[in-house]
Amino acid sequence: MRTKVAIIGSGPAGLLLGALLHAAGIDNIIIEQRSRDYVLSRIRAGVLEQGTVDILRRLGVSARLDHEGLPHQGFSIGYANRSLRIDLADLTNGSKVMVYGQTEVTRDLMDARLQAGLTTLYEAENTTLHDFDSFKPSVSCQVAGKTITIDCDVIAGCDGFHGVSRASVPVNAINQFERVYPFGWLGIMADVPPCSHELIYASHPRGFALCSMRSTTRSRYYLQVKADENIAEWPDHRFWDELRRRLDPVAADNVVPGPSIEKSVAPLRSFVAEPLQFGRLFLVGDAAHIVPPTGAKGLNLAASDAFYLSEALIEYYADRTPAALCRYSARALDRIWKAERFSWSMTTLLHRFDHYSAFEQKMQDAEFAFLESSRTARQAMAENYIGLPL
Repeated sequence: MRTKVAIIGSGPAGLLLGALLHAAGIDNIIIEQRSRDYVLSRIRAGVLEQGTVDILRRLGVSARLDHEGLPHQGFSIGYANRSLRIDLADLTNGSKVMVYGQTEVTRDLMDARLQAGLTTLYEAENTTLHDFDSFKPSVSCQVAGKTITIDCDVIAGCDGFHGVSRASVPVNAINQFERVYPFGWLGIMADVPPCSHELIYASHPRGFALCSMRSTTRSRYYLQVKADENIAEWPDHRFWDELRRRLDPVAADNVVPGPSIEKSVAPLRSFVAEPLQFGRLFLVGDAAHIVPPTGAKGLNLAASDAFYLSEALIEYYADRTPAALCRYSARALDRIWKAERFSWSMTTLLHRFDHYSAFEQKMQDAEFAFLESSRTARQAMAENYIGLPL
């Protein structure tokens, strides 16, 4: 097989990159280790920046998003029995975010790709990247027991943190920066109405809590727990009781309990690999970086990476100038590190750290007090939350 761009991974990063390239007339093939159903079963983020929404609309894949998505003009922070609303629209000249699940974005992009007749190889085993340090890279894999080799100009590694793409890079060619947090998020999904029409981020002496949603009838809630928490020790009734303890009285009274349809514990980490280019291999999305979910940046960073790489490839195929490809890494990393900073700052502000000294706790208190008293500080938070310009 032959294509211009071989994309490893059919998550949002790979699918969005494929859609952007197809719109520009650039052939691409997606190679995915898992089945389509497995990919669609993964529960992930649900807050889209305005820039991400604009890309999806430009591609013509936003019909369901525009019909079912929930535009949010603000969110609330609970801290030490106080509540502060961050008015995104007021602080950013009318900008907002959209609540729409990552699974739904993935489904929309998959359906559009299928309708366009584009090639995606699902359940591709033993995927191997070859000669990406040359001008003739290729990818081999096995599908239904048959070995397939795909010759290409470029390989885009969009296969996540544990994927083969970053693992294929020689260790001495890549720098990796990481912070692993000493806690995780216990998340629950339930078909109950959300306790608030906007997201609530709550800091409490017992730990952080987040009240989110996927629709007006499906809620997504999180609790800060130990990183090695045993999920078997969290029956639904214990989760709902603990959630109420960490919320303000009004929000707690509005919590409607119900049977969980999904429950999991996710560890939190900050991670960046750089550079993002290794010859003709480019890292995109979670293959390149992980952010703690506190800042709602994971999916949106994947989208901006895909956007930047598509622009670089469009320019490259227009005039065959390698310099266009070389600009991708620095351009994407500039936005990645700013999003990492924001996610780190939100995580540090809102979570309980057992090792904090009395001084560090006072610094956390002062950070929230400053946010309360300074419109400029709230503007900075809102500007980052809606997403920095692409």
